[in-house]
Amino acid sequence: MPSVENILSGLAGDHATGSLRLGRAGAFYLTDGRVTYAESAAVPRLEDLLGACRGISAHAVRQARQAAVRRPPDPRTPGPAGGEQLIAQGLLTRGELEFCVLSTVLDAAYFLLRATGHRPRFRRGERHWLGPQWYFDATGLLRECERRRAQLEQTWPSAELDTLPVVPLRRIGAQRVVLSSLQWEVLVGADSTATPADLARKLGRPAYSVLLAVRQLASSGLLRVPEPGPPEAPPAPPPPEPLPRRTRGATEIPAAGTGSPETSEWLPRANGDPADVNLLIRLRNALEAMT
Repeated sequence: MPSVENILSGLAGDHATGSLRLGRAGAFYLTDGRVTYAESAAVPRLEDLLGACRGISAHAVRQARQAAVRRPPDPRTPGPAGGEQLIAQGLLTRGELEFCVLSTVLDAAYFLLRATGHRPRFRRGERHWLGPQWYFDATGLLRECERRRAQLEQTWPSAELDTLPVVPLRRIGAQRVVLSSLQWEVLVGADSTATPADLARKLGRPAYSVLLAVRQLASSGLLRVPEPGPPEAPPAPPPPEPLPRRTRGATEIPAAGTGSPETSEWLPRANGDPADVNLLIRLRNALEAMT
């Protein structure tokens, strides 16, 4: 089965219009090969972001959605215009709507590309009720998702905290800590049972931003992290190869330190004296201290 990235790139090359659905995980919406919206079950909905950041009630968003779905299609517009109704009602400006759509699509796309176990299905002609508010080039969207993945790996190289409850430490080793506003919200909202996804919905924040804040807090030593498991046993060494049989006329290779100097110069002399090893370590530490 081709990956979601390959399918999305193929639809972009075909200038397709419709929805690429990944089961219950969510969907991408495309218009003429460009992504205009994305929604994921792992991130807060647009209604949640609008309610938390702009104070817009979920009822007002629901009414705009129902009106856009019931409205007969207009050949002069590229699709449903629920977003236009929100603007016309004075609930938010066009710039605010575009910013919320931008944040929602980038957030949902990152988690949709990580979703597994879902069979992609493309529904030609299906559009999102908001209408196209922002156009994302598929290649640029995939590149941004890869940059975000690398940013998470650089902040905290393990995904173990992504699905575990966020548990702040009661006591830290530092005397002073500098936090961003989102990091402070995460620490205040953490109740030792909520996962990063739960906190994102509770705070009305993009899920990726909360996930990054959680990894930053873990990197700063402010969260409880799982204890590392026992180290894996080293693999067993391969069995020694059998010695070749001595044939008539063959010349025996002398061992190191035996035989004539001419025959033993090609073998390095081994020295396993611990004193020499400790001396090398002290010299290395002294050189590092001088640099």
